[in-house]
Amino acid sequence: MANLICSTMPPMAAFTASGLLRSRSLRKPLPRVSPLSSSSNKLGSSLSSLKPLYLAPLGSFGLGSRDGPASAANLRGLSSKARAYEADRSEGIPVLDDEGRAAAAQKVKIGIYFATWWALNVVFNIYNKKVLNAFPYPWLTSTLSLAVGSLIMLLSWGARVAEVPKTDLDFWKALAPVAVAHTIGHVAATVSMSKVAVSFTHIIKSGEPAFSVLVSRFLLGERFPVPVYLSLLPIIGGCALAAVTELNFNMTGFMGAMISNLAFVFRNIFSKKGMKGKSVSGMNYYACLSMLSLLILMPFAIAVEGPQMWAAGWNKAVSQIGPHFVWWMAAQSVFYHLYNQVSYMSLDEISPLTFSIGNTMKRISVIVASIIIFQTPVQPINALGAAIAIFGTFLYSQVNLLHQFFN
Repeated sequence: MANLICSTMPPMAAFTASGLLRSRSLRKPLPRVSPLSSSSNKLGSSLSSLKPLYLAPLGSFGLGSRDGPASAANLRGLSSKARAYEADRSEGIPVLDDEGRAAAAQKVKIGIYFATWWALNVVFNIYNKKVLNAFPYPWLTSTLSLAVGSLIMLLSWGARVAEVPKTDLDFWKALAPVAVAHTIGHVAATVSMSKVAVSFTHIIKSGEPAFSVLVSRFLLGERFPVPVYLSLLPIIGGCALAAVTELNFNMTGFMGAMISNLAFVFRNIFSKKGMKGKSVSGMNYYACLSMLSLLILMPFAIAVEGPQMWAAGWNKAVSQIGPHFVWWMAAQSVFYHLYNQVSYMSLDEISPLTFSIGNTMKRISVIVASIIIFQTPVQPINALGAAIAIFGTFLYSQVNLLHQFFN
């Protein structure tokens, strides 16, 4: 840091117009002062008012020393040289360019996707459980979820709110096995939640990575490094601990969650292999998947439960709950479609790792919200098992990403 002019000089006959300070060394920053000339006003206005003004030694400007007074020519050059010295020391104010603004907007967009995805999923699970508690017919509930979603997309295409996808026969052939796996996974998860607590279903469903690795290894012949297998240990151990200590354990509910895991693993495999290179993606992809799944599910739902059981169950639910039950049924169907639609839309915007982390956080939010709202009794050892399983899922996503990156 420069030192302020402090050493005294021999008395001068008169001060010049610049008000030169009596000093030998001129290195200490002075407070902000007005520009020395009218021409400096233009440049001085662009400099930060928070920066101190620095002056180089007067001798370097020839402004006077022990050898004699400054010349008029040197005085005329003072302001420009002092300003140049200040400009060299001033830091520019960072301004976002177009690329920076685009990156910031993308981060905001992803944040909105995640918040919407989690919120919609929590709301769906709450209303879905309310419906299943009053109307224990998971096959019809699953069918209505797909039917309402399909209707929403048909209306969106008709009103030109969403672009109509361009599909052909090959697209629907490739989508068929994906839709079969999606249908099985959807129904199995709904059956599970009709028998056990929402939190327990999602704890078991956090074990999906273990199924993914096992299926890929033994059916597809894919090999994984040792860290990937090790990351499965907390997943399997946590799920087992949560299942053993579950107060309201039900085998049908447990098997439903396990079957859902397996079905969704095959859905992802079929989608990755069969849909590669297809132009339909995101929102429209899920819309087509819902419509085809609905056609597959309807005959099975009628065969397993049937209209007579549905009518009796509906009348009983309405008599016990009242008109609110109709709202519950509509809400769970709408929110099921919306949360899945947002999740598929987010896949087009983020990396698989970010999506995996978001999915883990989503599951945590659903578990916590359902325990609070439904006042589900949880033992400490049960909560520990859930935490271990979810942590294992997060750990697997990190290790698996590194495996894919280096391969």
